[in-house]
Amino acid sequence: MSTTTHSKTLEGLGQDKTTDARTAPSQRARWPLAPGLALLFVAVGAATFIFQVAAGDPARAWQAYLISFLLFSAIAHGAVLFATLMHMVRARWSGPLADLAEAFTAFFPISFVLFLLLYAGRSYLFLWSGTDLHGKEVWLNVSFLFARDGIGLLILYSLGFAYLYHALWFKLSSRGASGMTGRWLLRRWQKRPPDAERYQSRKTVLSGLYMLAFAIVLSLLGYDLVMSMDPHWYSTLFGAYSFVKAIYVGFGALIILAAVLHLSRATAFRLKSSQFHDIGKLFFAFGLVWADFFYAQLVVIWYGNISEETAYVIERTMTAPWNRLAWTVFIGCFIAPFLILINKRIKTIPAAMIVICGLVIAGMWLEHLLLLGPVYHTHVPAVPLSWADGMIALGFLGLLIGAVFVYLRQFPEILNVLPEENR
Repeated sequence: MSTTTHSKTLEGLGQDKTTDARTAPSQRARWPLAPGLALLFVAVGAATFIFQVAAGDPARAWQAYLISFLLFSAIAHGAVLFATLMHMVRARWSGPLADLAEAFTAFFPISFVLFLLLYAGRSYLFLWSGTDLHGKEVWLNVSFLFARDGIGLLILYSLGFAYLYHALWFKLSSRGASGMTGRWLLRRWQKRPPDAERYQSRKTVLSGLYMLAFAIVLSLLGYDLVMSMDPHWYSTLFGAYSFVKAIYVGFGALIILAAVLHLSRATAFRLKSSQFHDIGKLFFAFGLVWADFFYAQLVVIWYGNISEETAYVIERTMTAPWNRLAWTVFIGCFIAPFLILINKRIKTIPAAMIVICGLVIAGMWLEHLLLLGPVYHTHVPAVPLSWADGMIALGFLGLLIGAVFVYLRQFPEILNVLPEENR
């Protein structure tokens, strides 16, 4: 899009063309299964968690809770990053996908509440609390850890919502609003019509700030909620590894959502094959980046051959039963997607991409288990996986599905893909 055309578009939005809430389209997409499925998953997950805590195995319940919190929060963080990234580079092909990516902001408040609830299980998660930490006592302090991570998440989520607020004006002012929240926003903007140029400039600033906060906060969470669980091991690359992983799973979840909506007869949302191909290439690329950071950490530790560092890697990659899990993660999250996604056509088949992205996300759940499991389960003959772990993860999935569903019910207009967005 040229600068002149871009300016004219903003001028058009800035004029008195805001759709009145009374004339907004009333047609809503109908997903009879989505809310019920989400509620069922949440109920099963919550009941399983409560049962495990009450049945005398709270440590296992809280550890499964932590793994699922890390994964599903990372999915939301990474999906929203897609929208900010596409805005920053002015990628014209990504319009409908960026609109969908913004729906994952609905999980931000849930994620923050889930993070606060982690504090109740601190005695089962931070096993180093009260032990000799060899000079790390100031940093590895549970109260300080939750305070800094909580502040970081608040900043990240505030930037995400601020970006969404400005982005929604451009969408709702041209498409109207039929959801309660959308109508309220339109009335607010009609009372004091925003300046289009100013809102566009703010969007750009906020997208950059979100991406910066994303890198910093996801690195901090990786250090505090994963790496610190083995307090005598450290890797300077672990922060970058953590936020690249979040981008990988976030893009995967976005592809799944787009593919499901594209295949559904209940919505008018449709993408071109080229758009699936383009986001498929991005997903493929960040799979390579994730594997590269994995290798970069491994080769440095191997070359340095320092016992404090190598013990962590040896336990997870060379000793049973964790070595089998490591190979499962490596094959499921890199080797298989790499070999499959080299093919151009497969990236244009929505059903195939649902399966591939779903397997990668499941593999990343196992990757978190690989990183955290040896800390909580020492000298075990088999990988400590049970039905309860899966049920708790299902509860988190239900929360994510429910949050996205509520967002799409409030802003169904984003599913009406404009012709200029689908060129």
